[in-house]
Amino acid sequence: MTADFTVRPALPSDAPRLAELRWTFKQEDHEGQPPVADRPLEETERWIRDRLGEGHWLAWVAETGNEICGHVFLSLVERMPEPYGDNNPIGYVTNFYVTPSRRNKGVGAALLEALTQHSRGADYDTLIVWPSEHSSPLYRRSGFQPPEEVLELSLDT
Repeated sequence: MTADFTVRPALPSDAPRLAELRWTFKQEDHEGQPPVADRPLEETERWIRDRLGEGHWLAWVAETGNEICGHVFLSLVERMPEPYGDNNPIGYVTNFYVTPSRRNKGVGAALLEALTQHSRGADYDTLIVWPSEHSSPLYRRSGFQPPEEVLELSLDT
């Protein structure tokens, strides 16, 4: 079976569609709940364009035809240099979304594979993610495992 989509690195010019998909993604997560803040879509578009342009954030998109149908973002988490080991960066994986009509067709796996291949080539140490209940099985199939050493302090009281 040949894939009917392609995966490529996201460009700053993709920001309008990525912002739309971000809104769709978050509304899907909070179905039936009104937004807490009145944030214009343009704010998200500007944020995405700026971050992709700076290069500290990377993203990959899946396209079918000329329409973006999925995305995943990666943020570089730098580590302080030390004399006894490497200081390879950690990658924070986030904002992973595939449109409902494209789910369970290999799009999500292909996006994660592109991100993982880039991270290996860039010599990242580890990739981290806080998966949703829905996305956790895909992350596990892609090799993500629960951490053994990470601790967390929630500051949301």
